[in-house]
Amino acid sequence: MSKCFCRDRLSLAAQSDKPKRNKAKACEMTDKFRLTMAQLNPVVGAIDKNADAVRAAYATGKAAGSDYVVFPELFVIGYQPQDLVKKPALVNAAMAKMEELAALTLDGPAMAVGAPYAYSDALYNGYWILAEGQVKQVLRKHRLPNFNVFDEKRLFAEGPLEGPYAIGPMRIGSPICEDAWHEDVAEAQVESGAEILIVPNGSPYFRNKFDVRLSHMVARVTENDVPLVYLNMVGGQDDQVFDGGSFVLNRHGKPAHILPAFDECIRHVDFVKDADGWVALDGEIVPQPDAWEQDYRVMVEALRDYLRKTGFKKVVLGLSGGIDSAIVATIATDALGPDNVHCVMLPSEYTSQGSLEDAKDIAERLGCRYDFVPISEGRDAITDTLAPLFAGYEDDLTEENLQSRLRGLLLMALSNKFGSMLLTTGNKSEVAVGYCTIYGDMNGGYNPIKDLYKTRVFEQCRWRNANHRDWMMGPEGEVIPVSIIDKPPSAELRPDQRDDDSLPPYEVLDAILEGLVDRDESVADLVAKGFERDIVKRVEHLLYISEYKRFQSAPGPRLTHAAFWLDRRYPIVNGWRDPS
Repeated sequence: MSKCFCRDRLSLAAQSDKPKRNKAKACEMTDKFRLTMAQLNPVVGAIDKNADAVRAAYATGKAAGSDYVVFPELFVIGYQPQDLVKKPALVNAAMAKMEELAALTLDGPAMAVGAPYAYSDALYNGYWILAEGQVKQVLRKHRLPNFNVFDEKRLFAEGPLEGPYAIGPMRIGSPICEDAWHEDVAEAQVESGAEILIVPNGSPYFRNKFDVRLSHMVARVTENDVPLVYLNMVGGQDDQVFDGGSFVLNRHGKPAHILPAFDECIRHVDFVKDADGWVALDGEIVPQPDAWEQDYRVMVEALRDYLRKTGFKKVVLGLSGGIDSAIVATIATDALGPDNVHCVMLPSEYTSQGSLEDAKDIAERLGCRYDFVPISEGRDAITDTLAPLFAGYEDDLTEENLQSRLRGLLLMALSNKFGSMLLTTGNKSEVAVGYCTIYGDMNGGYNPIKDLYKTRVFEQCRWRNANHRDWMMGPEGEVIPVSIIDKPPSAELRPDQRDDDSLPPYEVLDAILEGLVDRDESVADLVAKGFERDIVKRVEHLLYISEYKRFQSAPGPRLTHAAFWLDRRYPIVNGWRDPS
């Protein structure tokens, strides 16, 4: 494909040689502009499916009399594509699809769609401007994020500072996602004549991110004195959930539209031009959920989309009677419906009567299938098999882990036999310090609570008992028995075992982990906050020696900017310990 250059199209008024009254009429005809925002959910790599979504949304915009229909960043191949975008066949297919989509605009509105753009031995994160039946221009992302979950410098070449482009009467600048988090790209576009900024995004969730996005975009509006359209995508992709919440800001940062969080939405936005420039007419301002609801929604949507996009329809999980498996069962039910969730209690002689009762109780409250599969016979057989080799050795952690690994084996057998994905149920506190058994309770294809500290698990359960939303497929009311929330946590792998026999109380452990993991604080920082140095050093040691477990653990939804996987990438073998 030949390189595309910016072509500024003059308005009818500017082109006319007719008398002044006709000029005024032409100007009057061009001082309104309808924009259609398509906040949609792409599937990474599914070019045809994503293109079908483009066609459907474009038809909606066309029927509504839109002048311009816009889609999020890299929408045609999905975001984030990671190294998939390095495949020439995928890039070629995506670019060919963009030429095909351009033909739609021959007798309709213009549109802009994110897709990769290969030109002169370089690959760009491109934003394709399609109008009059052809590709009018491809903008290339300038600022490439290379932090947290982002690796764009690995994948794309840095584009130039692009100028504005014209759609009908409006001159538009389109900083692509990260471009708008910095001053230079938007400033260059406005100085070159952009009257409005339309920002396509693939911006994944972390807790309270809406306010962070809003403050950055208000800054761009204030600096440049132009309206701004922020368009995000929705949906889950591996560990990330794109939470939508797109918005339109007028001058001075005043919101004119806010789209819903997490839901697909097509919104028509009308602009009029007054003496000061373009102004978006006021539309619906959808309230954004609080942090508890957003975290829970992320866990539900992440699981729902992970299964939908991988082809699974059902899940199975071990239901222990403890709080972690209780909330995972609830999340799964809200994501998939009770008929698609299979809960299995796998008791040993150490399983308390209370746990037996609680496990059955929550399965009944949720309406899920519940099976009771004791592990005693299997454990006896394994113990007898190993007895000649273990003769003369005292029972220790080995025997405890045998129980967990036997449960993992049985659950994987059910997963294989019935085609259900096995969910694992370890919270962030346990995953952080390795209080989990690799090839045992860590077995599974997805972990909905991987980025949820234990203390937040308790509060999230209380939130779910008190709240129900229409996107939840599970029942209303107190679905998680209070007895599960209130009892002391225990792995129940030996008599009278409690988690705080092996770990600091979770209130202490989580506060230390938030310092070490989420804020990269030093041991000295935490000691200065009042934590005992020996406890901090012990937690630090457990954190580092458990890296090999996390390396092999199932993915799970990102709730914070310090989630285990792409946010925090540590070596498996690590001799560093903080000397402070």
